[in-house]
Amino acid sequence: MPIEVGIWRLGDKPEKVVMSAIDSEIRLEDALTKDLSILSPQLMLIGRQIRTLYGGFIDILAMDMSGNLSIIELKKDRTPREVIAQLLDYASWVQALSYDEVSKIYSDQNNGKKLEEGFDETFGISLPEQINQRHELVVVASELDTSTERIIGYLADNYGVPVNAVFFRFFRDDDRDYLARTWLIDPKEAERKASQSKSRKSSESWNGRDFYISLGEGDHRTWDDCQKYGFISGGQGKWYSQTLKLLFPGARVFVNIPKAGYVGVGTVKDSPLPVKDFKVVVDNQELPILNVPLKALNMGAKADDLDLCEYIVRVEWIKTLPKNEAHWEKGLFAIQHTACRLTSSFTIEKLSKHFGLDD
Repeated sequence: MPIEVGIWRLGDKPEKVVMSAIDSEIRLEDALTKDLSILSPQLMLIGRQIRTLYGGFIDILAMDMSGNLSIIELKKDRTPREVIAQLLDYASWVQALSYDEVSKIYSDQNNGKKLEEGFDETFGISLPEQINQRHELVVVASELDTSTERIIGYLADNYGVPVNAVFFRFFRDDDRDYLARTWLIDPKEAERKASQSKSRKSSESWNGRDFYISLGEGDHRTWDDCQKYGFISGGQGKWYSQTLKLLFPGARVFVNIPKAGYVGVGTVKDSPLPVKDFKVVVDNQELPILNVPLKALNMGAKADDLDLCEYIVRVEWIKTLPKNEAHWEKGLFAIQHTACRLTSSFTIEKLSKHFGLDD
């Protein structure tokens, strides 16, 4: 169904903030290219108005922290069939782009800067050796029509096509302009559907819920503190903290201590917070975590530096084990990334059995 967004100013009497038409599609495109976090905090800009070999121009091309590409197309005054057909045409070109071709596009669009440099600056991690293993298609529109909704829903639900739509509204309150955003399909649900597409046979699908966590112990974090106060953490560099942004409330996490094994499973309650902003409840009193007894004596190091500080994610534990009882067996999934989507059905099955989960 069409989505309508409304904003009211609260006071003695609620007053509706007037919605104004987008005065220019270029204005919206400019806003997105200046700050793609408006669309998603997990994207970096590759370039805009990218010419394809088929003669068309992709409005915006972006990349996520896994090295996958996003084709973002403004609907403008085209019909739903036209814009979806255009996206699919662009996707047929993008899916075949090699590492070198993507690197050249980025360099040409960014004054000669190397793709590896831009990726590290954006995400604080190294560019994966393999990129463009998957792609997603996004329609950007100023209004939702039922025809666009039907087409996108049909492609996503029946064929696992990684397509979605996002709708923006401009609101004006006195001399200030505001931009409101609404997704047609929740991005996490869209990713789950695309991951389970029958057309993707080279890797296991993601169930849209489970994540792997690598909890490296040291002066900045300990498993004992995580168990006691209900959290996981990572930091001391963007490489270690950035992937925590993948987590969302309701996600399930399996925690592995490197060289020890899996020690816990729990449900994420909140998005990541810098250590200085994270609070815990002790004796019915809410306190900053840096004001409670911790075994990690240096957890507060560089707390004012948002690139280097520790980031914390609140977790409600389903079951935990002491480190000396950590579970490990041959074939279980383990990598160095602080957080990543857990797609290994073998690992999920083995851990679910070990932790007594009812899956």
